[in-house]
Formats: sequence, C-alpha cells, structure tokens
Amino acid sequence: MQPLTGGAAGVLLGADAAWGLVMAAADLAGALAAAARPASFSVGDGGTLTPVRPGDPAALLDWDPARGWILQLAPEHPQRAFVDLYLPICSARPITVGHLGQSLDGFIATPSGDSQFVTGPENIVHLHRMRALSDAVIVGAGTVAADDPLLTTRQVSGPNPLRVVFDPGHRLDERYKIFSDAETPTLYACGDRHLSEGESRFGAADILPLACVGDTSPVAELLDALHARGCRRVFVEGGGVTVSAFLQAGLLDRLHMAVAPLIVGSGKPAIRLEPKDVLSDCQRPAYRVFRMGGDVRENPPYPPSIVRLRAATPQDPRVPLPIASGLRGRARGGGRSTHG
Repeated sequence: MQPLTGGAAGVLLGADAAWGLVMAAADLAGALAAAARPASFSVGDGGTLTPVRPGDPAALLDWDPARGWILQLAPEHPQRAFVDLYLPICSARPITVGHLGQSLDGFIATPSGDSQFVTGPENIVHLHRMRALSDAVIVGAGTVAADDPLLTTRQVSGPNPLRVVFDPGHRLDERYKIFSDAETPTLYACGDRHLSEGESRFGAADILPLACVGDTSPVAELLDALHARGCRRVFVEGGGVTVSAFLQAGLLDRLHMAVAPLIVGSGKPAIRLEPKDVLSDCQRPAYRVFRMGGDVRENPPYPPSIVRLRAATPQDPRVPLPIASGLRGRARGGGRSTHG
C-alpha cells in the first residue's frame, strides 16, 4: 500500500491504522519539540509516519514548533473524529486529562458503590487507549475499592503507564490486585502522617508520601512529583472525588465525560466542586461531542476542557456516548486541526 495522503482521504486509515498514527505521533512529539523545527509526515500501512518535505501534498500530519500537531485530514473523513479525540494528548508539553463515565443524571455509581458498568465496552477501550498514550494513570482510593482495576492496556496496542493510586487518607489495604502485580510499576500516593518512619513499600507498590495540610487535597504536590519523574502526559481516570479535586485545583487541561443512556436516580456523583452563588461564576468550558458506541463523549478544550459521551442505542442501554472538553485550549474548526 502506498503512503496515504490528504488527497487520498477516502482510502486512508481504518481504526487500527488511525490508532497507529496516534501512537506514532505520541512517540515523535518529544524529539520534534527538541529539534524545534517544522516537520511533515505522510501515513503508511498501520499508521506509520514517513517524513516528507514541508508542503508535500502527501503530508497528512504537520508539526509546528509553536502549535504542535496539525492534522490535514478532511473534516468528512471517517477517521477524522477518532484522530481529533486522541491527537491533543500527543503533546510535547505536559498535559493532564481527567475522565468520568456517568449516567444521564450525573452519577458514576449507585449509593452502594456499584459501578460495573455505567458505560459500555467502547468506553472501556477508550480508557485503555488513554492509558497507552499516558506516562502515568491516576485513580483514587474509592475506584480501587469499588473496581479493583489493574490499569493496564490489555485491550489495545501500546505500553502500560506508571500506575498511581491516590489515597491521601490511607483508606486501602494491600489486598487489591494493583498492589500484588509487580509487572507494571505502581506508586501508592499516601499522606505522610499515615506512614511509619522509613516506610517505602505498600505491597508491590512504591510509596510516594504526600504532605497533607488541613482539608486541602495534595493533588498539586502529586502532579509535581509525577512531572519530576518525567511523566508529561497524566491521565486522571477516576473517580469522582479525585477528578473533582484536580478540577477544583485548576490542574486539568481536558476532561473526558462519557455519558451513558442510564438513569441511576441517586448515588455517587460525578463532579462536585465548591458552590457558586451565581451562574456567571461557574465554569462554562468549550466542548466537542464524540459518539462512542451507544455513549457520547464530550471533548471541549480548557480552560477547562470537557469530553462528554452520550449513548443512544436502545439495544444496549449500557453503551455511553463520548464527549471531550478542552479546559485550557480552544477547539479549532475547519479542515486543519492543531494539537500542541
């Protein structure tokens, strides 16, 4: 197969090749940023990127040192939305993305904590893709207690990220799978007041002590520690308390909200922030909606960015829709898409 070009948009990329393109862009971003010069790439089998001269009509992806990735796919191309959803994560600059899968009425679990599964299988694959693109994935203690996740990339091609369990109150014990799986590195981020002197391991996980002051969540300290370890792309996968803490602290660049065709009625809320007296003081991020099976994902850029997923298939009421929001950036329209 010949390299695919902007003019060959009608034959470019199935889903697997589109994912290959995204992964290749993620791998190249750091080197391109260091080189600090423009570059252009055509796309071949499996989404592989081949350098071409700037302005070459075969170029499907351009790199601009100031703006990042610029996608040349036509807006109507069947894989344009897929690439648009993930390419912003392939930044050379640090980026932090939150995610929540919620019901139509804004809940991520029942009052008892049952959350498997609010969203459909397509959103599970989306989570695995986000893990593969990220240097680190963070979940809160409540998510570990409710779901006992492994946080690996079993359903997609791509590397496992550093796994981070955020438990400042030391609520968890070592019985969960993530603390016995030594194949993928894990950090247990815990308040230092709950640790013994010299304590450095929690099962198979390394302990990252956090200074907890009053009622302030130490999410900024956690993010600084991950950046110091070279983790530029950080995915806050859940749950509601943890994502809300990052959002409240102004630390999310994007927020992916997967909205499923489900009404829970009462339960664990998705987002809870400090109350505002008037609507004009509330966040109103730009957003974009992506369909994901029966779910809808909203993806607006921040400050702040939200991705929302909505589902609309009566055959499978669990399937959510994807929505992506950008919290710190602004979405661009037209045939050219920029992802720094």
